[in-house]
Amino acid sequence: MTTALDRAALLRLAAVAAAAAATPGTARAASVAAPFPQPHPTWRVVFVNHALTNPFFIPAKYGSQDAGALLGATAQWTGSVSSDVGEMVRAMRKAIETGADGIAVSIIDPDAFDGPTALALRHGIPVVAYNADGGKANKRLAYIGQDNYQSGLELGARVVGLVESGDVYLFIATPRQQNLQPRVDGALDAIRDSGRPIRAHVVASGVDVAAEQKKIEATYQAHKGLRGLFAVDAGSTAGVAQVMREHGLHGRGVRAGGYDLLQSTLRAVHEQCLDFTIDQQPYLQGFLPVLQLFLDRYSGGLVVPADTNTGLNFVTRENVGRYLTTKSRFEGSSGREQYPVT
Repeated sequence: MTTALDRAALLRLAAVAAAAAATPGTARAASVAAPFPQPHPTWRVVFVNHALTNPFFIPAKYGSQDAGALLGATAQWTGSVSSDVGEMVRAMRKAIETGADGIAVSIIDPDAFDGPTALALRHGIPVVAYNADGGKANKRLAYIGQDNYQSGLELGARVVGLVESGDVYLFIATPRQQNLQPRVDGALDAIRDSGRPIRAHVVASGVDVAAEQKKIEATYQAHKGLRGLFAVDAGSTAGVAQVMREHGLHGRGVRAGGYDLLQSTLRAVHEQCLDFTIDQQPYLQGFLPVLQLFLDRYSGGLVVPADTNTGLNFVTRENVGRYLTTKSRFEGSSGREQYPVT
């Protein structure tokens, strides 16, 4: 007879098995101590987010839930659906007032979060940044996410490898915000430093997906001799893919690419409407803040959160098949937990 286990129990069993496998002589032991056996409070980690309904953050939310279930913590998501900095700051202050045990905040503004971060730390609440980092004045303990400027440099290098000369357009949903602007800055620097006769133009596309596509369509209609369409956010990338598909632009020598793993974007890569998209591992951007803030609490502050680059993977036609055929929490295409992932 078998007994059903809830998700938390399954994750804890997985951790125990991993610990056993990693320790010589214990892989077949009858019992292995849990990784954190001492009783502790169910600490509450609050994520302050700038795009709560954006599908990019679905796997990030799954990651935070899985880490909480594994460790005995909870993850709460709050903030804004439209990158409203004031709304996010208010949400962060509420988290402080209600006694959050840790805060993970997407610092999309270089200055606005300095005060709330300092206030949280004065109240003994550890703070990490994720997905977007702030300026040097912000005292967050660590940043967990992609190095956005370096990512932009690699994007620019990929553009240079695809386009020999001519006009290329870079679309950005929200200029000057810390999660996106460094990517544009890096791409522009890489294109300029290449010495190629490429003229790069930056276009603000907005946060509404339908409006983004209209903006990209209008750009193409006004500049039909362009040689490239690229984007630095998920919505704009989806818009670029649709415009490329509708006008058959890849067959005309126009090159295109962008960011993130929306199903429509992945299909566009497979169909050669896009040359690439960039995976910045959103699952880790939810899992690792909970893990690091938990360890800070459990160790009494001895294990301080550490900067963690979640990396950059180019998804191209050569490797997109696995993304399309695999349904998992890790990329947000399924809420089901299973091992092995198929």
